[in-house]
Formats: sequence, C-alpha cells, structure tokens
Amino acid sequence: MRARTLIVLRHARAAQVPGLPDRERPLTERGEHDARRIGEALTGMDLRPDLVLCSPSARTRRTAELALSGAGDAGDAGNAGDAGNGAAPSGADIVFEPVIYEAYSDELLTLIRRSDPEVRTLMLVGHNPGIHNLVQGLTMENGDFGFPPGAFAVIEIDDEWAGLDAGRGVTRWSPGDH
Repeated sequence: MRARTLIVLRHARAAQVPGLPDRERPLTERGEHDARRIGEALTGMDLRPDLVLCSPSARTRRTAELALSGAGDAGDAGNAGDAGNGAAPSGADIVFEPVIYEAYSDELLTLIRRSDPEVRTLMLVGHNPGIHNLVQGLTMENGDFGFPPGAFAVIEIDDEWAGLDAGRGVTRWSPGDH
C-alpha cells in the first residue's frame, strides 16, 4: 500500500474589519504574501494535493487559492462554483465544506476519514483551534508548538483515510520561521 499524505493548513493572516462578519474577513497584505510563500514551500516539497477540503470563509478560500497556484496568478479558486465546489489552479479538486468553519478536531477527522481512497494527497484548509488540535492528535505531540496563521503540517499516513488514527513524519512550516 502506498502512503498517503495529509497537509493541514491554517489560513494566512486575516484582517480585523469592524462590522464585517467573521466569515467574510479578507487576508491582510502580509497574509496574501504568506499564502504565496506556502505555495512555493509546498512546490519545493513536491507536494500537490489531489483533493482540497476547505472552509468556505473568505480567508481560507483565498489562502487555498494562492497556495495552490504557487505564484498567486491563476484563476480565482476563491469564487469557484457558487455551488460550493470547484477546481483549484493546481488542478486539484476543491470542496468547500461548511463544517470546517467551526469544527473541532474530531469533526475534522471524521471529514478526512470520508475521503475517497483514491486520493493520495489531501489538503485541509481551516481554522484554529480545530486544525491545531487535529495535528497534535494525529502526531501524538505533547508540546504546544503553536499553529500561527499560514502554518501547515505534512503528515504521512500508512492506512486508508477511513482508518486514519495517527500519522508520522511530520514537517511543520510557518511564515515566521522561513
């Protein structure tokens, strides 16, 4: 059985705009820059998702769009399909899952476990604290390494998505570290 790869990505830095609903918060200029750097880092690691599960918030959509395009100059995946699904600039299928927006780690794990077994590299784009807790739970790391905006973790998995319990070979990346 070939290993699977899970990329868990927290949205890049978002603006605090008085009166704007939380789901509509855009990325800051720094967030846009960091999201492009995420794409460059993923490309440098030769990681190309087959499927992206993304929160429908504006900041996660834009983070995914820029990260998947690598250079941020492709079409707007953030507006792909008002029905909730689309294609990322990288060619990966992107599914906007409302449950990710306020999900706890166990809800995220359930969502991942439902993924098609044919998917080899899966990216989850979401929010803290759920994604941070998910990474800690899957990697069995006890320390609180933090998961700032724009951070991602790469987790190698030896089982089918449906049997996901724990992973290994974690690589962490954060804009502040690079």
